[in-house]
Amino acid sequence: MTIVVLSGILVLVVGGCVCVVWAARGGPRWVRVVARVTLFAGEVARKSDSGRKSNDQTASTDSS
Repeated sequence: MTIVVLSGILVLVVGGCVCVVWAARGGPRWVRVVARVTLFAGEVARKSDSGRKSNDQTASTDSS
């Protein structure tokens, strides 16, 4: 079951990347929408990861 879920996530990620490239070349409207959603999701993931890194650095400096 886990393999099926991870495979589905992988297909969505690859599909989103394909849509970003296709939209950059002037694809149809639905491709531009999917590309925008993909880029937004990447930005959210990047910001949540940077927040976690800053908390880790703060914790490591506090314990020193």
